[in-house]
Amino acid sequence: MSIQTVSTTPFNDQNPGTSGLRKTIAVFKQPHYLENFVQSIFDSVGDIRGKTLVLGGDGRYFNSTAIQIILKMAAANGVGKIMVGQDGILSTPAVSCIIRKYKTFGGIILSASHNPGGPDGDFGIKYNVGNGGPAPEKVTNAIFSRSKSIKEYKIVNAPDVNLGRQGTTEMNGMTIEVIDPVTDYAELMQSLFDFGAIRKMFAEGFTLRFDAMHAVCGPYATRIMEGMLGAPKGTVVNNIPLEDFGGHHPDPNPVNAKELMDFMHGPNAADMGAATDGDGDRNMIVGRHIAVTPSDSLAIMAANASLIPGYSKGIVGVARSMPTSTAADKVAAALNVPCYETPTGWKFFGDLLDDNKITLCGEESYGTSSNHIREKDGIWAILFWLNLLAVTKKPVADIVKDHWKKYGRNYYSRHDYVNIDSKRAEELMEHLREQLDSLSGKRFATCVIDRADEFSYTDPVDGSVSQRQGIRIFFTDGSRIVFRLSGTGTVGATVRVYFDRYEKDLLDMEMQTALGELIDIAETVAKIAFYTGMKEPSVVT
Repeated sequence: MSIQTVSTTPFNDQNPGTSGLRKTIAVFKQPHYLENFVQSIFDSVGDIRGKTLVLGGDGRYFNSTAIQIILKMAAANGVGKIMVGQDGILSTPAVSCIIRKYKTFGGIILSASHNPGGPDGDFGIKYNVGNGGPAPEKVTNAIFSRSKSIKEYKIVNAPDVNLGRQGTTEMNGMTIEVIDPVTDYAELMQSLFDFGAIRKMFAEGFTLRFDAMHAVCGPYATRIMEGMLGAPKGTVVNNIPLEDFGGHHPDPNPVNAKELMDFMHGPNAADMGAATDGDGDRNMIVGRHIAVTPSDSLAIMAANASLIPGYSKGIVGVARSMPTSTAADKVAAALNVPCYETPTGWKFFGDLLDDNKITLCGEESYGTSSNHIREKDGIWAILFWLNLLAVTKKPVADIVKDHWKKYGRNYYSRHDYVNIDSKRAEELMEHLREQLDSLSGKRFATCVIDRADEFSYTDPVDGSVSQRQGIRIFFTDGSRIVFRLSGTGTVGATVRVYFDRYEKDLLDMEMQTALGELIDIAETVAKIAFYTGMKEPSVVT
């Protein structure tokens, strides 16, 4: 067993986005591509010699190959120990849980989250730091800088490790511990929620349909929901992780989880429906004939947190990403706790959580979580709702509608324009920037623009500044339109337009009808069809 030093040349496209480096499988399969980025991580995150790292992924195509490469590179770079999930499986929330529980130096997560899998799909890799959360910008910037100058990487010439069996082995002096991917995470969940009350609810006939979308959460949901909580066998569907997610687009929203939505709107609907994404950090909550928007879900969690054992003392604050609706703001105001508005990207919540400024956080793209880890957490959110249903003994629809009656309703929707020419997408944003100073006071039918700006965020903990985080148009009635470019795609650009309209009394309108005026204004101001070449969005959620 010997260490090889391999000469290489840099790639110019290894800039980690909001959730690590995501590219197509074809890109990652280029000679030295994965190795260059992994070596750049090892060279940039501090002294890793003798340290412990966590490693795992969502089981998508190329996951097992990448893990073997990373293990051999870690051994060559002097890592002391790697904790790797059995069969290479670890959900993103589980990685964060394990980093925090065992106080490891950090972890590497292999996933492109909600992006499609399979040989023609996407792959991703990101580094999480010692608090369990995604690497902050200063670290990802250092990784990118290193990737542009790298000349060599180190790798051990060793046989592959058997990841199918739990236990420990050695590689060039590095300990490799293959661990059960579920146990530590399940124990954490049991410490936060009243499993007894949820188990009793299932015993009394409550029904759940959990669509794991053939992604990483299948083993977690099966063990927790059917095993620990006593839900009937078959409650978790599509529960076997597959390299191509069984052809699913593992993004839990009403468009991509159509099978679940059809079931929940049918005659045999369960009391609650739920879905999680590729790596387990996103969630969708559905009741009979009602889908709970992620913005509403965060607000409802904040309003009812004291009913949940792990949050019985209440919350110290809440945070939401800037494009997320302002529903949580209204709850925070009523609870007299702060509500922080951050850029999109889970890493921005980390400082707030570490400094105990917030307890709950969430974003409109189906991600919610709390201070228990430093990632968004799909199963956690679903257990929160199950616990809430067990305590209140109300159906999902009643919980949502009661919340609207008390706080008002934020009609909210996101329109995605996918795979747009990157140059044209940038031109759309520049067209909006040129209008920022002239939009105030303009009237469109019944709507009057109060102000417009480009969101910039100053971290209240470390003082770091993140600029150009999206363009916002505010109206005098409290409504908003937000435009931003997404960093999670791998082909072209994705333009996202968010619509947020608050109503105190009109609570039962159809969503897109309620937002119709704002949708028309967005087209008029931004010339979306002109710049994107599309007459309608690719996806509406």
